[in-house]
Amino acid sequence: MPTRSDLSRRAVITGIGAVTPIGNTGPEYWQALTSGVSGAGPITAFDDTGFDVRMAAEVKQFDPTIAMDRKMARRMSRFIHFAMAAAQEAVTDSGLDPSTFSVEQRDRSAVVINTGGGGMEQVVEGTETLISKGSGQVSPFAIPALSGSMAAAQVSMKYGITGPVITQVAACASSILCFTDALRLIRAGECDVVIAGGTEAPILPVAVAALGNMGALSKRNEDPARASRPFDRNRDGFL
Repeated sequence: MPTRSDLSRRAVITGIGAVTPIGNTGPEYWQALTSGVSGAGPITAFDDTGFDVRMAAEVKQFDPTIAMDRKMARRMSRFIHFAMAAAQEAVTDSGLDPSTFSVEQRDRSAVVINTGGGGMEQVVEGTETLISKGSGQVSPFAIPALSGSMAAAQVSMKYGITGPVITQVAACASSILCFTDALRLIRAGECDVVIAGGTEAPILPVAVAALGNMGALSKRNEDPARASRPFDRNRDGFL
């Protein structure tokens, strides 16, 4: 691991990891992004019959066991799966090896992973189970799996990081804030290494319906690939 004097000579050590609708690794994502590939398409996560909005940007063909053992993956929410996979790729890409960190180095490392919604699907699934099967069948992992802080917590446990573990929830601004927090930790001299990122997953009927009804989502259902146009004067919402 680099010392603080090493870091003063080099601007920053970075690693890139990504799980997105246009690529499940950093290189795949970047290639698709620079090629103008859209990740938008018809909703497949649920039956959208009767919905005004019938499109979304879904992550597809993703296997959480690339970064988590199968049992833990079953217990945790999808936003945690994404965070674990992206963090694993970023750490590898950075060239750092947290398993070699000393106790002090672990204390001077941090994880900042933000989310807007966390594991919202756990509330929906837990409620459905409670109503249909009774209280005894509700998963005991529902609460930790829905907690927005669990992505950062799981990453910190995987790498043995014992410095700050932070999650901010600020709606659509959540992910960008993780980088300002990471920068502050390093500038303040509190940390030398920060694993930083944002993660979001649930495409749920209630979320699509509510956001659609408030007029926040685009309704260009016949042209999903060109629905997201944030700087166009004909913009009608996001995905």
